[in-house]
Amino acid sequence: MADPDLTSPAPAPLVVAIDGPAAAGKGTLALRIAAHYALPYLDTGLLYRAIGRLAAASGVDPDDAEATAAIARTLDTRALDDGSLRGREAGELASRVAVHPPVRAALEAFQRDFARSAKGAVLDGRDIGTVICPGADVKIFVTASPEVRARRRTDELVAKGREATYERILAEVRERDERDAGRATAPLRAAADAHLLDTSELDIETAFQAACELIDRFLARRSGV
Repeated sequence: MADPDLTSPAPAPLVVAIDGPAAAGKGTLALRIAAHYALPYLDTGLLYRAIGRLAAASGVDPDDAEATAAIARTLDTRALDDGSLRGREAGELASRVAVHPPVRAALEAFQRDFARSAKGAVLDGRDIGTVICPGADVKIFVTASPEVRARRRTDELVAKGREATYERILAEVRERDERDAGRATAPLRAAADAHLLDTSELDIETAFQAACELIDRFLARRSGV
């Protein structure tokens, strides 16, 4: 008799798409989910920052579309481990390279290749479930009220020893929401089949458990349980 371990099909990879506005908690949630289900994780918000940083470090003009696109086409995920990518300078460089269509095309291809991993994947961003992985197994749109997100962001900055005013942060959050939702390319919106997870009154543990319930239900349906 054949060894059942050799004849049984390998489990299908699990792809989880997590979208939402800034400071809603999607990054922290995505990390927890990836660790819990042993899945590769991609914080897509770091991609343009990485390209901007790599361009500056190699003497490439961030406003040069073709030169920065060439960097994007050869991006290695190890470049995303640079802690400075979350700083203000990297953010400014990201805004300069993100306007180039060839850079966007290269990074969209990068994200889709990542999601096609045989191991599955968790990706978080703003257009994962709508543009990058519309066929993702589980889509979660993480949100919270602007006031809650502004408070979280303010507390985070203060904890890091940086000066932050709640009123200013709230204005920035609302401005960014409007800009992200109104942009012509890949606007921020929940996919029609995404599960809405409002974290306004949830701590990370409760939000994590709610997300796991959604994913576990999908896995149970897929396995016929």
